[in-house]
Amino acid sequence: MQDPADLAFPEPDEAAKAVSARLFERIREEIRSAPDARIPFSRFMGMALYASGLGYYSAGSAKFGPEGDFVTAPETSALFARCLARQIAEVLPSTEGDRLEVGAGSGALCLGVLDELERMGTVPARYFILELSADLKERQQSLLRARLPHLADRVCWLSEWPEAPWDGVIVANELLDAMPIHRVLKAGREWREICVGEDGNGLFMDQREIVDPRVRDAVNVIDGAFPDLPEGYLTEINLASGDWVRSVGGFLGRGLVLIIDYGYPRAEYYLAERTAGTLMCYYRHRGHDDPLRWIGLQDITAHVDFTALAEAAVETELDVLGFTTQAQFLLGCGILDMATADDALEQARIAHQLRTLLMPGGMGESFKVLALGRGVEAPLTGFSMRDERFRL
Repeated sequence: MQDPADLAFPEPDEAAKAVSARLFERIREEIRSAPDARIPFSRFMGMALYASGLGYYSAGSAKFGPEGDFVTAPETSALFARCLARQIAEVLPSTEGDRLEVGAGSGALCLGVLDELERMGTVPARYFILELSADLKERQQSLLRARLPHLADRVCWLSEWPEAPWDGVIVANELLDAMPIHRVLKAGREWREICVGEDGNGLFMDQREIVDPRVRDAVNVIDGAFPDLPEGYLTEINLASGDWVRSVGGFLGRGLVLIIDYGYPRAEYYLAERTAGTLMCYYRHRGHDDPLRWIGLQDITAHVDFTALAEAAVETELDVLGFTTQAQFLLGCGILDMATADDALEQARIAHQLRTLLMPGGMGESFKVLALGRGVEAPLTGFSMRDERFRL
């Protein structure tokens, strides 16, 4: 494990430290009440990110942009939202539905999409945001009131899925990577689950027999497809992301689902050389692999298994309509046509944004776009450059 001391972490302020300490105590109480004084890593991660009032996404610290811990594509450039809007505009008329964004982060994507849809003359009557974080909801509302006040009233916030059948377009941008994951370790001929314990001084990682039958089933799939993974191979299983897709399949009537996240098809996710898995933590734009550091003050993520999402879609009778890299999706949506400016400095700024969004060293290849749907027959522009469903 990388030594966090080598990363020159900025020291949290006293208020942030107090929040982290309270969350630590809550997690320690949970561990002490567990039958074997250990909890699955998935439970720890869920509390670290989402514990009411204390978790990373539930407390009030800045998360997105230069003042936060990481930058997402909508904060990188408005061109990302404009491209997404073009894909949405292509499908919305045929569904006669609304727009739903799940986990809207800072609100930058909603702002950009609505602005572009207005420019195109296709603003939906309602734009829904499903947001469980009261803090993020308030930030989203403030941004829209300040930057797009004449359309702000069209945005409606939800705390649970809409009633079925619901027609329209659903977008999940960098959502599934932050869902709690199970971590598993290959030990000899068996797999064991990573859990979290405490010894009076702090929290520590441990391992135990896999007891959750769903985790065991997922491990059997990995073992059957990749029998030669080496001893000590550590990886992740994201059951929550498949459940999310199945939930969408349960209420979606006619419409399109766009999932944008970093990840791989299964054949690439479980490469033998990926011995430490994909889990990463982000604190003040510093990436590291220690989820036990400054609990509640840092993001914890893992790459997405897009094959698992496609399988969950098929289970719930959703069509898999497209799969490609973010770069190819944005190019298909015409990002280069939008990337012009009269001012030389502005053009240079746009060129930098394009490199981040499109180049393999930035987001272009590591981020993928998966399209799912029901009753959508028109070809999707975002997948016109290259559709790689065969990799799933």
